[in-house]
Amino acid sequence: MDQAPPLLVDARGHRCPVPTLRLRRALEGLATGGRVRLFADDPMAKIDVPHFCNEIGYLLLESKTEGESFSFLVEKP
Repeated sequence: MDQAPPLLVDARGHRCPVPTLRLRRALEGLATGGRVRLFADDPMAKIDVPHFCNEIGYLLLESKTEGESFSFLVEKP
Protein backbone atom coordinates (compact mmCIF):
# COMPACT_ATOMS: atom_id res chain seq x y z
CA MET A 1 0.00 0.00 0.00
CA ASP A 2 1.31 3.45 -0.90
CA GLN A 3 2.19 5.93 1.83
CA ALA A 4 -0.28 8.81 1.98
CA PRO A 5 1.29 12.18 1.20
CA PRO A 6 2.43 14.06 4.31
CA LEU A 7 0.34 16.76 5.91
CA LEU A 8 2.03 20.08 5.14
CA VAL A 9 2.58 22.56 7.97
CA ASP A 10 4.08 25.91 7.00
CA ALA A 11 5.46 27.68 10.08
CA ARG A 12 7.78 30.04 8.18
CA GLY A 13 7.74 33.51 9.64
CA HIS A 14 7.11 32.19 13.16
CA ARG A 15 9.66 31.96 15.95
CA CYS A 16 10.27 29.28 18.56
CA PRO A 17 8.26 27.58 19.95
CA VAL A 18 5.50 28.05 17.34
CA PRO A 19 6.93 25.68 14.64
CA THR A 20 7.28 22.82 17.13
CA LEU A 21 3.84 23.49 18.63
CA ARG A 22 2.27 23.38 15.16
CA LEU A 23 4.14 20.15 14.41
CA ARG A 24 2.91 18.60 17.67
CA ARG A 25 -0.72 19.61 16.98
CA ALA A 26 -0.58 18.19 13.44
CA LEU A 27 0.93 14.87 14.57
CA GLU A 28 -1.56 14.44 17.41
CA GLY A 29 -4.38 14.49 14.85
CA LEU A 30 -2.87 11.74 12.69
CA ALA A 31 -3.20 7.97 12.84
CA THR A 32 -0.16 5.75 13.41
CA GLY A 33 2.13 5.97 10.38
CA GLY A 34 0.91 9.45 9.48
CA ARG A 35 3.53 11.94 8.33
CA VAL A 36 3.94 15.69 8.58
CA ARG A 37 6.23 17.87 6.48
CA LEU A 38 7.10 20.99 8.51
CA PHE A 39 8.54 24.10 6.88
CA ALA A 40 10.23 26.61 9.20
CA ASP A 41 12.73 29.43 8.88
CA ASP A 42 13.61 29.95 12.54
CA PRO A 43 17.17 28.61 13.03
CA MET A 44 16.12 27.22 16.44
CA ALA A 45 13.88 24.73 14.61
CA LYS A 46 17.03 22.81 13.60
CA ILE A 47 17.55 22.13 17.31
CA ASP A 48 13.97 22.07 18.59
CA VAL A 49 12.40 19.68 16.06
CA PRO A 50 14.92 16.82 16.49
CA HIS A 51 14.79 17.28 20.28
CA PHE A 52 10.97 17.21 20.25
CA CYS A 53 10.91 14.03 18.12
CA ASN A 54 13.43 12.33 20.39
CA GLU A 55 11.55 13.27 23.56
CA ILE A 56 8.09 12.22 22.31
CA GLY A 57 9.17 9.21 20.24
CA TYR A 58 8.23 10.49 16.78
CA LEU A 59 10.47 9.53 13.86
CA LEU A 60 12.44 12.31 12.17
CA LEU A 61 12.79 10.82 8.69
CA GLU A 62 14.33 13.80 6.95
CA SER A 63 15.80 17.19 7.77
CA LYS A 64 16.85 19.51 4.94
CA THR A 65 18.01 23.09 4.57
CA GLU A 66 16.46 24.77 1.54
CA GLY A 67 17.85 28.27 1.14
CA GLU A 68 16.90 30.18 4.28
CA SER A 69 14.25 27.71 5.39
CA PHE A 70 14.21 24.18 6.73
CA SER A 71 12.09 21.16 5.91
CA PHE A 72 11.44 18.29 8.32
CA LEU A 73 9.58 15.04 7.58
CA VAL A 74 8.24 13.45 10.76
CA GLU A 75 6.28 10.20 11.18
CA LYS A 76 4.02 9.15 14.01
CA PRO A 77 5.06 5.59 14.94
